[in-house]
Amino acid sequence: MGFTAYAQEGAKDEAKDAGHDIKKAGKDTGHAAKHAGKSVAKGTKKGVHKTAKATEKGAEKVKEKTE
Repeated sequence: MGFTAYAQEGAKDEAKDAGHDIKKAGKDTGHAAKHAGKSVAKGTKKGVHKTAKATEKGAEKVKEKTE
């Protein structure tokens, strides 16, 4: 096996490693997006519940004043 064969093998290995790195980066990005989406959903749900509770409290106050 000559020097060129070793160089070609090295290039193949580097290309393969680069492919693995890209795949891993893609998965990491997907996981990050999933976590961000869950956080937004949780924050939105919490905000909606707080708003609903405040609306009910305000409605009770108005009702008490009009009675």
